Amino acid sequence: MPELTYPEVGATRAGPLPAGWRHVRHRVRLPDDSFGRAGDAVLGWRLHRAAGIRITADAPRAAPGVRVVSGLGVGPLRLAAPCRVVWAADDARQAGFGYGTLPGHPARGEEAFVVTRDDSGAVWFEVRAFSRPDRWFMRAAGPVGRAFQQAYAWWLGRVLRRLCAGQ
Repeated sequence: MPELTYPEVGATRAGPLPAGWRHVRHRVRLPDDSFGRAGDAVLGWRLHRAAGIRITADAPRAAPGVRVVSGLGVGPLRLAAPCRVVWAADDARQAGFGYGTLPGHPARGEEAFVVTRDDSGAVWFEVRAFSRPDRWFMRAAGPVGRAFQQAYAWWLGRVLRRLCAGQ
């Protein structure tokens, strides 16, 4: 099994993200009755597929050890991003997972997609990530690459809200 390309494995699960990396945090409120639907969409890859990402995974749901390859783009311009799920949660308060980069990914780091229900019953979706470029084109992208990461997190939140609304 290929090794992850960064040492801070599991750092997106709780607590502060590690220093020295680019950080992404995007949080969006979901309908209060959507916790189950949202969690299933995240854990079952439906969110990513609905957002236009090609997902190939070793299992139908996210779980530690599952290998995932995300693909963005078309034909020969498709960019493959191999990852492995490093943690997953599926309980009454939290549903989601974090995956880490494997060799061949254009970046190094970890990204988490998490649905939570707080004490008031409010349902939230959050993307948390830390990364740095690992391939020449990601380094060359500079601020555009960072803007893409933020836009991607925003887009996932928008797509999940639509999925929860049943549209």
